[in-house]
Amino acid sequence: MKLNQLSPNEGAVTDRKRVGRGIGSGKGKTCGVGQKGQKARSGVAINGYEGGQMPLFQRLPKRGFKNPGAKRMVELSLGRLQEALDKKLIDPKNTIDEATLVSCKVIKNAKDGVRLLASGELTSKVNLKLSGASKGAIAAVEKVGGTVEVIVKESKAPLPKRGGPVAN
Repeated sequence: MKLNQLSPNEGAVTDRKRVGRGIGSGKGKTCGVGQKGQKARSGVAINGYEGGQMPLFQRLPKRGFKNPGAKRMVELSLGRLQEALDKKLIDPKNTIDEATLVSCKVIKNAKDGVRLLASGELTSKVNLKLSGASKGAIAAVEKVGGTVEVIVKESKAPLPKRGGPVAN
């Protein structure tokens, strides 16, 4: 087989339908969009409308609540921390904080803080300074002789309640 003999599979490539080129083409005059009206024009935006029937997204039950003021924490497991220590990405003698974890590429970014979780096993003695840690993670770090200092960052101002006065 030579490069000049290559061709696409049968039926894989079809010619584009040329609309508005006379009645003999089968797509002349109205070009297959029917008569006049909103749907015959460009920029139709009536998705979700079901002809007066209650739309599906309104018929389905709504559940849950998304807290707009919630902190987005990055989860860091003990196993991932130990893996980074084994690869010598982090020096265990220095205090490990969120900026160190980001600069050593253990985590991509710190978002609103880093929370240490107890999954995995830690064998190195480390001193950590993070935004949060589970009780199991603190116990595991202290078991090998390390320390965990939980720092509290200033939170953003709470959103004002609807209709009420804005607090200064």
